[in-house]
Amino acid sequence: NGVSYLLSGIQHWRALNVMMEFMTVEEAFQACVAARETAQALRTLAQAARGVAACTVERQSAAAMLDSASHVMEGSAMLIHEAHQALVSPGDAESQQRLAQVAKAVSHSLNNCVNCLPGQKDVDMALRSIGEASKKLLVENLPPCSKSFQEAQTELNHTAAELNHSAGEVVHSSRGTSSQLAVASGKFSQDFDEFLDAGIEMAGHTQSKDDQIQVIGNLKNISMASSKLLLAAKSLSVDPGAANAKNLLAAAARAVTESINQLITLCTQQAPGQKECDNALRELEAVRGMLDNPNEPVSDLSYFDCIESVMENSKVLGESMAGISQHCKTGDVPAFGECVGVASKALCGLTEAAGQASYLVGVSDPNSQSGHQGLVDPIQFAKANQAIQMACQSLVDPASSPSQVLSAATIVAKHTSALCNACRLASSKTANPVARRHFVQSAKEVANTTANLVKTIKALDGDFSDENRERCRVATTPLIEAVENLSTFASNPEFASIPAQISNEGSAAQEPILRSAQSMLDSSTQLLETARSLVINPKDPPTWSILAGHSRTVSDSIKSLITAIRDKAPGQRECDHSIDSINKCIRDIEQASLAAVGQSLPCRDDISLEAVQEQVTSAVQEIGHLIEPISTAARGEAAQLGHKVTQLASYFEPLIVAAVGLASKHMDHQQQMNILDQTKTLAESSLQMLYAAKEGGGNPKASHTHDAIAEAAQLMKEAVDDIMVTLNEAASEGGMVGGMVESIAEAMGRMDEGTPPEPDGTFVDYQTTMVKFSKAIAITAQEMMTKSVTCQEELGGLASQVTVDYSQLAQQGRLAAATAEPEEVGLQIKTRVQELGHGCIYLVQKAGALQMSPTDSFTKRELIECARAVTEKVSMVLSALQAGNKGTQACITAASSVSGIIADLDTTIMFASAGTLNAENEESFADHRENILKTAKALVEDTKLLVAGAASSQEKLAQAAQSSAKTITQLTDVVKLGAASMGSEDPETQVVLINAVRDVAKALAELIGATKCAAGKAADDPSMYQLKSAAKVMVTNVTSLLKTVKAVEDEATRGTRALEATIEFIKQELTVFQSKDTPEKCTTPEEFIRMTKGITVATAKAVAAGNSGQQEDVIATANLSRKAISDMLVTCKQAAYHQEVAEDVRNKALLYGLECTTGYIDLLEHVLLVLQKPTAEHRQQLAVLSKKVASSVTELIQTAEAMKGSEWVDPEDPTVIAETELLGAAASIEAAAKKLEQLKPRAKPKQADESLDFEEQILEAAKSIAAATSALVKSASAAQRELVAQGKVGSIPANAVDDGQWSQGLISAARMVAAATSNLCEAANASVQGHASEEKLISSAKQVAASTAQLLVACKVKADQDSEAMRRLQSAGNAVKRASDNLVKAAQKAAFDKAEDDSVVVKTKFVGGIAQIIAAQEEMLRKERELEEARKKLAHIRQQQYKFLPSELREDHS
Repeated sequence: NGVSYLLSGIQHWRALNVMMEFMTVEEAFQACVAARETAQALRTLAQAARGVAACTVERQSAAAMLDSASHVMEGSAMLIHEAHQALVSPGDAESQQRLAQVAKAVSHSLNNCVNCLPGQKDVDMALRSIGEASKKLLVENLPPCSKSFQEAQTELNHTAAELNHSAGEVVHSSRGTSSQLAVASGKFSQDFDEFLDAGIEMAGHTQSKDDQIQVIGNLKNISMASSKLLLAAKSLSVDPGAANAKNLLAAAARAVTESINQLITLCTQQAPGQKECDNALRELEAVRGMLDNPNEPVSDLSYFDCIESVMENSKVLGESMAGISQHCKTGDVPAFGECVGVASKALCGLTEAAGQASYLVGVSDPNSQSGHQGLVDPIQFAKANQAIQMACQSLVDPASSPSQVLSAATIVAKHTSALCNACRLASSKTANPVARRHFVQSAKEVANTTANLVKTIKALDGDFSDENRERCRVATTPLIEAVENLSTFASNPEFASIPAQISNEGSAAQEPILRSAQSMLDSSTQLLETARSLVINPKDPPTWSILAGHSRTVSDSIKSLITAIRDKAPGQRECDHSIDSINKCIRDIEQASLAAVGQSLPCRDDISLEAVQEQVTSAVQEIGHLIEPISTAARGEAAQLGHKVTQLASYFEPLIVAAVGLASKHMDHQQQMNILDQTKTLAESSLQMLYAAKEGGGNPKASHTHDAIAEAAQLMKEAVDDIMVTLNEAASEGGMVGGMVESIAEAMGRMDEGTPPEPDGTFVDYQTTMVKFSKAIAITAQEMMTKSVTCQEELGGLASQVTVDYSQLAQQGRLAAATAEPEEVGLQIKTRVQELGHGCIYLVQKAGALQMSPTDSFTKRELIECARAVTEKVSMVLSALQAGNKGTQACITAASSVSGIIADLDTTIMFASAGTLNAENEESFADHRENILKTAKALVEDTKLLVAGAASSQEKLAQAAQSSAKTITQLTDVVKLGAASMGSEDPETQVVLINAVRDVAKALAELIGATKCAAGKAADDPSMYQLKSAAKVMVTNVTSLLKTVKAVEDEATRGTRALEATIEFIKQELTVFQSKDTPEKCTTPEEFIRMTKGITVATAKAVAAGNSGQQEDVIATANLSRKAISDMLVTCKQAAYHQEVAEDVRNKALLYGLECTTGYIDLLEHVLLVLQKPTAEHRQQLAVLSKKVASSVTELIQTAEAMKGSEWVDPEDPTVIAETELLGAAASIEAAAKKLEQLKPRAKPKQADESLDFEEQILEAAKSIAAATSALVKSASAAQRELVAQGKVGSIPANAVDDGQWSQGLISAARMVAAATSNLCEAANASVQGHASEEKLISSAKQVAASTAQLLVACKVKADQDSEAMRRLQSAGNAVKRASDNLVKAAQKAAFDKAEDDSVVVKTKFVGGIAQIIAAQEEMLRKERELEEARKKLAHIRQQQYKFLPSELREDHS
């Protein structure tokens, strides 16, 4: 206890070094703290020193301990005094120097104190004894031999066995008491001395000088290995808990054994096979220690590497054991020796793999704690220190030969280089600035002193004079001192590794592996001993029987070892437990869902809604944080898998309890089900993750499981995101925004975390994304300002959106700050984003407060102020981003402007196609031609500047981007004026011209994007090639525009020019189609097919244009082809990348889309050829090419049908359209009904009781109509399905015209019902709010009744009057009629009551009375005229509608 207490005191004392460092940088506060820690450490040291002295038997040793501790105290007092002086006069160099000298003296005293510890002194004595004995190897001439060769050989074998045994004793005693270590180290040094004498005797018997040098070299290796063994034992006894200390000790013992084996192999001539067996036995004895309580990693092998190593080595061992037996029989001794060596190496490999596997099994237990690697390895520093000291002794030894001097210099250089590298790594890894400076400074001192020593060694090598030796000795002193100081500093507990702590359960799991490995070693040892005797006497049958028995035992042990390692794979048991636990949670949530469906979910009264909401949010966030660690562990960190999955499962039970409690607190059934369903989805996705993780098992080589792990991780992330959105919205609806505030605060906090993850993109990528999210936050803030006045209940969803957007912004901001140059810009971005975060928190909080009290005008004002502040802070973020890369920011802005221009041009094309694009005054195209050409040329110049800007400064890039955006705006304006001046009589030519400038704008947008990505990149970067490609497309499109402008007035060539432009456009679209970019949105196969049908029409037009040769036909073909092919390519790619489309179907769709487009390009190019050379042969070829296009379209349609699968229906089928419209009408009516549900009558003063309920009557009647029409439309849908089922209407009708008319009637009737019901709801809303008359309400109700009648007529045309569906339909129709009548009555009553209430005040004076009569007559005449006009208008509307009704409806209706 006294020893451990003293060691604790010594470790605390290391604060002295830290204090001295703080004083050198004049950090007064830290110096005071360090001084207090020093005083406390000295108190602990004094008590411990007295305790050790009291326990020491020898009085001399006790006195030495107290004296050394006393020297430490005195030196420490002087150190603190000098520190105080340095603090008083911080600039005094002399006081700083005295401080450093005193600190070194104290450090030396402390080392002496450590060396006085029981056991330490004896180890030091043993080390000195080995050093002294090793000097015998430095003599020029060996002493004469005193024994015969046979006696020397026997002596060498005996002393080798003793030394090997003593090494094992040192290893065992280092884990025991100090007295045991003292005895073992003394015995080891004594055995080493005897072995060295025997080795020198053996070297004297060598025949040649080279052999003698080789023997002496081996003896030196054994001396070095022995010193390292004692140093490792000393380090372990000083700090038994140090990470990797036991492994280093075992490795040192193995090094001693291997060195002895090399010498024995070289020197001895034994009976055949004997020395090989002896060497193998020594090696097995050395590795046995690996299996003693393995709580440290034995190697760097992963668990699955261990399994592979065991399998490979067991195979090798099996072959070598068979070889041992075979060669014993045949007497092939060299082959026998080789097999023994191979078997020994395989057994060592098996033992190492078993030890590492057992460590991984133990540390992977959830109750165990894995260790952490320290900043430095103190043992490495101590070994280097010892080696450098021994080499320096050899350098200054007068007896050293030139070769020994060079050898010592090599050792010094190797170890000092290793120390400097270790210091460099430590300084880069530590976050402590003081430690970083100390490591750097120490590395410099070691490097400088080594350089000085090397100079003196070179001089000594040239002239081995006494003067040069003295210079060399002087130069070694500062090096030894620098290395000692560095080793002392490196032994600071702050830098030490933390060893693993294996739990009892982990130790129990290790047991089968260790037991099998120990059994394997025991039986292998016995097998080798038996083989050793058998190779000498192969005719001994009992020995053969024993050998066979041992061989079977070895085989059985290896089999059980393999089984144990496989069965104990880390994380598997924990995965099973976690899977069971989450399955139970899923069953619990399913029970709660059933209870919620039955409206019997009991409400939790023991907790508030806000508290249970926070519990769910917290659990979900913790689960979200574990997704990535589990994914990483499952792919390659088996030891961590058990910990992570157990942690994951532990969150689910509280999550389920809290989620059920939260659902029970909500009154809305839909909200209850949402919470429960999303919680269940999260549990199920976690279950899938666990299955994938169990399959992966942490094996990096099981790459076939990695995709499943990544997919499961993505599903978990999506489930977490979904439930967080729901929780945030639910919380915000109740004004509880705590979860959102925490999410924003957490995102802000993550920006201040240490080194961000390795960025995958560039600053420009993160800048672009940040601009998008910043603008989204600003838009949402503006919307919150509006909703705070008009619709407070929507604020919750908007606040949730702000939270989500800010989290994404902060994540991108962290990466942008890390990649920004210079660093000041990154810091500014981080600061601005965090300021925006504070603004978002205030905004979210005010949104919650306003939801709690919607009428609070003060809170409304505060929310509006917060929203404005957020908008301002968004602009600050954008300005910070612009400062980072002004040019790329300008590119982003310009791209946004050009995108708006393209949308505007699309609208202009629609107007032109409709024939409504006219000039405002009498102008001709010639008035605008020059302006267009001039602006286009200016745009070309801007394009050149833009491309050059990618490789120049950000300032120039910004100017080029802004200029190009301005010029394209001017160009589109003048082109639109030019197109309008051509007149609406020629819309196709107008469209050609506007399409030409649209192509230019689109190419410019792509060029700006490419420039943004290429900015600042090297010339050979891939983005530069994309920039060049975009520039070529831009030049091509501008050239095309110029040609179109010049040809547009030439009637003979403008069609040809339009066709050329279209072909170029289609080729560019095809390039985009073939790119690997995934489309942003997906579409349905039905939409895809609808777009392909446009190609058929365009193909027919193209063939007709080719045959006619008319320029007008060619222009129409060019415009139609452009739209048809573009729409097909876009929808083809969107449909192909739908998540439900299989990979093979996707590839087919893309292939056929490519074939169709290339075929169509061939067709258009042939049309051009026909226009130039209109021969009959060329015209015939048009039909061939059109058939090829038609074939491709057919394949496209078949592929689209394959996308849909068995559920495919023809989107053009009238019956399908009818059903879709009926269902759409039903949904529209239900939405209108929900809107009615939320209406409340306007507030008014109390009147007579009879009139209190008239608004309620109107609302109820309107609700009844909405419900009835919804039922009616659904019944009509059922009736329509029944007709299809009965065969009266087929999906491919026999009489397509007849069925098509019937379907069109049904569709138009359904649309009329939906529109009339929607108008009714709007009228009811306006009426109860006081904004509309009762007459409008009556008119809307009558329109519902009329449209209902038309729907009934449409359905009755082909229906069976006695069917169940028709009865339901008729019943629903009657319900609509009744509800409409009720509403009309209520509204008429209200109007009548109002008329009764309106009293007329008759003026009594004559003049006033006459004026009143005139005014009344005037109003009556005006109303009569308005009535007559309204009747005429209604009649006209009905006549127009009647024209579009199918014949059957007209007849029946008439």
